Amino acid sequence: MNTAVPPSGYPLRIEGTPDQNLSRGLWLVKWLLAIPHFVILAFLWIALLASSVIALFAILFTGRYPRSLFDFNVGVLRWSWRVGFYSYSALGTDRYPPFTLADVPDYPARLEVAYPASLSRGLALVKWWLLAIPHYLIVAVFLDLGWTVWGGNSEWGAVSFGGLITLMVLIAAVILLFTARYPKQIFDFVLGMNRWVLRVAAYALLMTDRYPPFRLDMGAEEPPSESRAAVATPPAGSPLPS
Repeated sequence: MNTAVPPSGYPLRIEGTPDQNLSRGLWLVKWLLAIPHFVILAFLWIALLASSVIALFAILFTGRYPRSLFDFNVGVLRWSWRVGFYSYSALGTDRYPPFTLADVPDYPARLEVAYPASLSRGLALVKWWLLAIPHYLIVAVFLDLGWTVWGGNSEWGAVSFGGLITLMVLIAAVILLFTARYPKQIFDFVLGMNRWVLRVAAYALLMTDRYPPFRLDMGAEEPPSESRAAVATPPAGSPLPS
């Protein structure tokens, strides 16, 4: 696995290349086609959470994230992103996701996390719950909006609505159904929200000490790092190369 910091400067990198000719109506049954993946991912996420607890203690005693656990957790995030990109986190491809934790270079959705040389012992105790709270509030809007309502007879109940990602993907799906095209502006926005969610996931799972930026990096590819952007954009008043 590549340990270099991705071009965006954040240790987690996700990319998604949309199909040029998406099916108009396949999205109507993708929930059915993806059931095998959903079942497997349910068990994989249970294992991921358990491995993260083990990693927490390893970080506290050694300052390092066990590489085998790290690679497994990256694989679960990668698998989840491929399934999400195929289904209702993006609807970006009609190509069925592979059943593997490994990177698949020719699949249109990819995810990598740079392996940290060391991690803070103190941050491991607080970043996954206390420090990440502001991001959790934003991610809750992206993924799911939960409201508590009064049901009468002094009874309260929780009502859950689809998050902003689901809403935007649904709008894109309806447009796709009638026009055979996926609006690029919606796709870029959806990718930006997914990128934010997965950065927070990597941070909360103790895979990096780098705090996720409060920034919506939209588009299929990771944005260039600030240093590269500074090199590419000369200061005002400087002569342009001939």
